[in-house]
Amino acid sequence: MSVLHVARRLLPWGKGDEDDALLQAVAQGDKQALQALYRAYHPRLVRFLSRHIRRDDLAEEVINDCFWVVWQQAAQFRGGSRVSTWIFGIAYRLTMKALRDRGDEPLADPEGDDHHDACDADAQREQQDWLNKGLATLTEEQRVALQLAYEQGLDMEEIAEVMACSVSAVKSRLFHARTKLRHVLPQIANPGKAA
Repeated sequence: MSVLHVARRLLPWGKGDEDDALLQAVAQGDKQALQALYRAYHPRLVRFLSRHIRRDDLAEEVINDCFWVVWQQAAQFRGGSRVSTWIFGIAYRLTMKALRDRGDEPLADPEGDDHHDACDADAQREQQDWLNKGLATLTEEQRVALQLAYEQGLDMEEIAEVMACSVSAVKSRLFHARTKLRHVLPQIANPGKAA
């Protein structure tokens, strides 16, 4: 029986409790528990990192480094936050370090893959392009705060922990990011019209 199934049977309360049980098992050297955490968080981390790192190989390296830190530091986790917040904090810090150390050059054209439903795909690509252009006008801290809030569903305290800043700094970053996007997105969508 897998560690995840054991955790679900022992701790029926919810996902956070499963993560806590898995992390406790990792702290005791359980490689299956680490694999279960990796499988549970890999897709979320890929989505998170794809906003900051365009190179798939660099994103995978950051994820692997993140879980190496989880393996090494699991025993030091004291439960002051959710396991997910702790893992995303590790990934965020490793991402910032990787971007400082290695840079991030794209490997391929990000729009050259799928051609299945041209109309919907074109409209979706256009909206994504507008959003990406709008997000590019924000500071890195503003983009990360938005992503952690809206894509990952973290609350203000968790975002503050991930970003190693105060809750008021998170609130300020989110406020300024939303304000800026409210002004620039219409200009990006309709470049011929003056705002």
